[in-house]
Amino acid sequence: MALEDKKVPDNIEVSDELAEAIRAGLEEGKLPCGTAFALASRRGAPPLEMGQAADVLDIHLTGCQLGLFGYPGHAKGWDAAGAAAMPVPAGLEAAIRDSLDDGVLSCQAAWRLANKFHVPRIQVGYLADRLDITIRHCQLGAF
Repeated sequence: MALEDKKVPDNIEVSDELAEAIRAGLEEGKLPCGTAFALASRRGAPPLEMGQAADVLDIHLTGCQLGLFGYPGHAKGWDAAGAAAMPVPAGLEAAIRDSLDDGVLSCQAAWRLANKFHVPRIQVGYLADRLDITIRHCQLGAF
């Protein structure tokens, strides 16, 4: 979803401290997904708070850890990461299918699977795409 199409709740306020922390993490004017999660962790805040703050500040997210967006020169991040060449652990594809909710894999479920199978998150995103499974409910609110 494009930043200009997002609807951030009216009650979202971004403190000067948070705005400064977000701006300090920018790379080429954008906030990498991994940086947003690290910032949320350091602050003890939910990731969605970081995503909404970035939206309020009119800052785009980049470098989705599932490979879905934010990879200049690539439609997705999978090619840049070499996801197609990564070995697929036995049971991962079945686990992806078993984790679907109404045919959709949530971002959070994809992360859990990556941890459970000890694979990079981007690999789970790649496999879901190859299985024609949509990933939704970004933890940062990007999609």
